[in-house]
Amino acid sequence: MRIGVLSSGGDCPGINAAIRGIGKSAIMHYGMDVVGIHNGFMGLLNRDIEELDERSLSGILNLGGTILGTSREKPFRKLLSTGDTEKPEIIQQNYQELGLDCLVCIGGNGTQKTAYQLAKYGLNVVGIPKTIDNDIWGTDITFGFDTAVNIATEAIDRLHSTASSHRQVMVVEVMGHHAGWIALYAGMAGGADVILLPELGYDMDQVNAMILERARKGKPYSIVVIAEGVETSTKKRPADFMARAIEEATGIESRETVLGYTQRGGNPSPFDRNLATRLGGYASELIANREFGRMVCMRGEQVDSIPLMDTAGRLKLVTPDHDLIKQGKRMGISFGGK
Repeated sequence: MRIGVLSSGGDCPGINAAIRGIGKSAIMHYGMDVVGIHNGFMGLLNRDIEELDERSLSGILNLGGTILGTSREKPFRKLLSTGDTEKPEIIQQNYQELGLDCLVCIGGNGTQKTAYQLAKYGLNVVGIPKTIDNDIWGTDITFGFDTAVNIATEAIDRLHSTASSHRQVMVVEVMGHHAGWIALYAGMAGGADVILLPELGYDMDQVNAMILERARKGKPYSIVVIAEGVETSTKKRPADFMARAIEEATGIESRETVLGYTQRGGNPSPFDRNLATRLGGYASELIANREFGRMVCMRGEQVDSIPLMDTAGRLKLVTPDHDLIKQGKRMGISFGGK
């Protein structure tokens, strides 16, 4: 068999480990040919490819980013708005002319949705979920998330000493447009006093009351962790808005820190390397068994798969009954009070 592999959407730590897991399993165990497709779906449109072998897949396990490059090209976006089918047809034609038996799509929610649409076009497709946001429906965890949480937690740890020394409120903005998984896990691991998630909303009066109560108890500094997707009443970044609102209401000096893309860069954690390797290897097994139209996933400690149609267009969000939220509230951590 001959398979193509691409990574699409935002980069994150662990993609190279997944490429290695797919490629080495496919080549060394199943005797397949593996084609690397550059720059996501753009590479499939332009036939920008390279043949992968055991040598080209060596030495990449610990590397961040992706050796294949990535893009946010969405070939069905124009199709949905104007009825133009040119890009999907080009992809279908190139898939056939390259002699591919399956296309492996490594990516987040948008990538898995595109993979499902390509499957409906008749392509054999297998998806591998990756995103630091951990918001792909159908899998307990995605690679990239653990590394991002580690990076964010380290940053929060470092801000404690400055906040304490200057008796300030430190507002730390982490990634997560729709899902607050990074804010929840890094906030709890970093000892935040207030954690604000897009799913829960917040009451500004409750946030300010929490910070003032800490000051009255002799705790003159506070750490607020906020996800970038939390809505505010202005066009300012959430961290900027929150720091200004807190300082105006409480009189306590407040500063904001936006971690941004630092959470997506660098080498993957050992956990993410192993997770990506397992998911990549299982994708090769699905292909060998001709189980197409599926996305590999984690269910507890077991690697499994689900139909792409089940995950396409769906998000896995934090719910108010999550164990970390319940435990955080028992310990006096505020989640916005709304």
